[in-house]
Amino acid sequence: MADGQWGAAVRLLWGPPVTPARGPRRGLTLEQIAVAGVGIADAEGLGGVSMQRVAGQLSVTKMALYRYVPGKAELVALMVEAALPDPAGGLDAALAGAGSGWRGGLGVWARELLAGYRAHPWLLDATVGARALGPREVGWLERALAALEGCGLSGAEAMDVVVLVTGHVRGIAEQERAMGGSGGVDEELGAVLAEVVRERGEAYPAVAAALGSVAGHGGQGQGQGLEFGLQRIFDGVGLLVERRGMA
Repeated sequence: MADGQWGAAVRLLWGPPVTPARGPRRGLTLEQIAVAGVGIADAEGLGGVSMQRVAGQLSVTKMALYRYVPGKAELVALMVEAALPDPAGGLDAALAGAGSGWRGGLGVWARELLAGYRAHPWLLDATVGARALGPREVGWLERALAALEGCGLSGAEAMDVVVLVTGHVRGIAEQERAMGGSGGVDEELGAVLAEVVRERGEAYPAVAAALGSVAGHGGQGQGQGLEFGLQRIFDGVGLLVERRGMA
């Protein structure tokens, strides 16, 4: 496997099972180590994870843990792989029920991705920047790109579409995490703005009018921000697909 900056993580994610070079032959598995890290991160966030904490969870010394995982960066890579649902399971089943068409498939993919961020909010911190990707994460990318096959987009354009959709999903997930829960961002933000408008509405007439419209329609509803953004992204991509004559 690859050497260099991410070589160790790539070998752990893609290589054969690790056997410690020193110490007893029978011991931990990478899955056990990753699951212990995920448990800590779920409870305390990524900042609570350390080699020492994970070793303590597994009732081994930190030095014993280093025989399997060389450092925290590699540990986090294993945790991401363990936390992401196997795309060959629920994601593929959801995609199979999406029917034909790239919009339906990519929409299902985006909603399943948001569910993953909601289940493990620390993934938002762990999946940024250049890093080693594991089989499951690459499998998720494969499904998204496969949904766009036959649209007439170049590979680079399809990748950009996936990045755009992922960015929107991450933005919603970040807002939900900041608000302390899932699905209630629109309502909580609306409540905050409503208080401002009540006191200073004359200074913000456009905001007041928008909030009045929302109230008149019974509120935006859970998930409205996600769906509205997805459909506008898809509308834009659809124009490009039509230009290529592939709609």
